[in-house]
Amino acid sequence: MSHHAPHHPPLHPTLHPLRDPAPMLHQTVRQWQQAGGGDLWVFGYASLIWRPEFDSVERRPAKVYGWHRALEMRSRINRGTPERPGLVFALVSGGSCRGFVYRLAQASVRAEIERLWAREMPTGVYDPKWLPCHTPQGRVQALGFSLSRTSPSHTGPIDDAQMLDMLRHATGRYGRTLDYLLETAGCLREHGIRDNEIERLVALARQHGLA
Repeated sequence: MSHHAPHHPPLHPTLHPLRDPAPMLHQTVRQWQQAGGGDLWVFGYASLIWRPEFDSVERRPAKVYGWHRALEMRSRINRGTPERPGLVFALVSGGSCRGFVYRLAQASVRAEIERLWAREMPTGVYDPKWLPCHTPQGRVQALGFSLSRTSPSHTGPIDDAQMLDMLRHATGRYGRTLDYLLETAGCLREHGIRDNEIERLVALARQHGLA
């Protein structure tokens, strides 16, 4: 599956990384090499499903246990700004999550993972983790992007009034938080994945004339 190389607009001039993403990239590459350096699997649970932006040679439905998809990560770049943060999905501890795993061919791993880092890790917010993912063909170990509950970017539960304010106003370099939510919801539905909290948020947006 081939996807055109993305253009990543520059970061907001006043925004500084929470953590330097480069050492985390180097550590992840080193872990991949130590594990044999073969093909690399990536777990997608939100926009990586409908806009992967990397070239993969295989995709499988997958489920991880111990993590769930939550719209609880502040976005000051992709779906918001430092002045008016938006939200993006993250893997937060607890529960389970259905998504897809993508297999990157060994020869392209270095180039593809750098593209992935530019998109997912510009400020070093996520914690990259190797996740045991259950697929119809068996279990694979895949790279996933999680968020610690102690991270300053983790919002915790958001009340509906705050959520509606963000859905109305938050826009970043890749567009609105609202569109991101709707795209993710629609894509999950198309693939037979029902996420009750996402459906509740979509219903909330529609109830208030946002969708």
